Amino acid sequence: MTTPQEELLPATRRALTHRIAVAQAEGRAPSLVAAVVRGGRTVWHGARTSVDGHGPDENVQYRIGSITKTFTAVLVLRLRDEGLLDLGDPLEKHLPGTGVGEATIAELLAHSGGLAAESPAPWWERTPGSLRPELADVLGERPLLHPVGRRHHYSNPGYTLLGALVEKLRGAPWEEVLQREVLDPLRLERTATRPSAPHAGGWAVHPWADVMLAEPIEDLGRMAPAGQLWSTTGDLARFAVFLTQGDEKVLGAQTVEEMRAPAAPVEAADVVDGAAYGLGLQIQSQGERLLVGHSGSLPGFLANLTIGVADDVAAVVLTNCTSGPLLAGVGADLVRIVAEAEPRIPEPWRPLREVDSSVLELAGQWYWGTHAFALRLTSDGGVSLGPLSGQGRRSRFRANGDGSWTGLEGYYAGESLRAVRRPDGTVSHLDLGSFVFTRQPYEEGADVPGGVDPEGWRGIG
Repeated sequence: MTTPQEELLPATRRALTHRIAVAQAEGRAPSLVAAVVRGGRTVWHGARTSVDGHGPDENVQYRIGSITKTFTAVLVLRLRDEGLLDLGDPLEKHLPGTGVGEATIAELLAHSGGLAAESPAPWWERTPGSLRPELADVLGERPLLHPVGRRHHYSNPGYTLLGALVEKLRGAPWEEVLQREVLDPLRLERTATRPSAPHAGGWAVHPWADVMLAEPIEDLGRMAPAGQLWSTTGDLARFAVFLTQGDEKVLGAQTVEEMRAPAAPVEAADVVDGAAYGLGLQIQSQGERLLVGHSGSLPGFLANLTIGVADDVAAVVLTNCTSGPLLAGVGADLVRIVAEAEPRIPEPWRPLREVDSSVLELAGQWYWGTHAFALRLTSDGGVSLGPLSGQGRRSRFRANGDGSWTGLEGYYAGESLRAVRRPDGTVSHLDLGSFVFTRQPYEEGADVPGGVDPEGWRGIG
């Protein structure tokens, strides 16, 4: 339920309904259900269906395909946060004998391990998982198609390996670990590896005629960590909140933020498309809006989860047809409609409760050579440094507690910033990874590498 303050305006709700109505009609989907999340709550739910008098609600299950991969990635990140593995570890260290063990865990998470996209024939999505009982059956005789770590190549077998890694380190089936460590803590009560009523049936819609064919629903067996799950818009809305804010019962905010950061090499086409892949999450740039989430498909079903983190808006769209509506576009549109019609209202500005005078004196204008920068104190106790105008290197910095700061993003990520003081305690300059920032361009008397011309600034005479 939502309070009046959290509800969307009638015009916004109508625009959302219109968007999914167009998607269902033009995509010829038997049914389509969607939800929008804002401020940590579901604020809208809509459905369209070809069945008169019936509309699926937020509790009807649909198969969500590769959104399952994001759940598997959460389990792997939990192992990392507990110190049971490092993302830079080769798979061989924890799961020996696969034949592809030189790929690191991070590379498998980001689909850059060089593995094939699919399991060998027969078509794994439409045949019983019992045909592939072992990892060797999933990987086949030629599991690697590309050099490890060199390119992003989406791989379903890669996530099968990650599921096997979870089972090895937890000593329990992937399904049980997922239930215990993610679904139960997040109260995702309608998310499961097998459907339970009410759930949608999967259909294929004929491309040239308005007729349908029932699709088989197979248990994927070993491939389950790549695409087995069923879920609802209600549960995926709660999962979207988790992927935005984190939950200490599962993963903290810093780790889910890490999942949302690009982690795979990109090719020229990806740069043009504004597409990237993180640790179990797809990333898409649309104009100035950055979207994260995941799409999914299995015969009979399409699914999409899209999050506009900066806008604090997320969308879930599910349908029960093999092809038809382009749900990634629908999800992005639902986020855009809300973000543009009802922009996020910022929190009130409040002054800092306290400030260190030795830090406050560093605030203001600095020069790297002749480039003008501004250093500002941030509300979280850190500082930020960026150009006074135009584009250039900029970053937030985390305080280390010893008078230095560590860069959090961009060119200065991981780099150290410190104030260098003279014997009398006054500030001489800032040192940022050996770069010297002074109060004036090439300030006289400052410790500028290479020295300062004693004749000073002059014109042409």
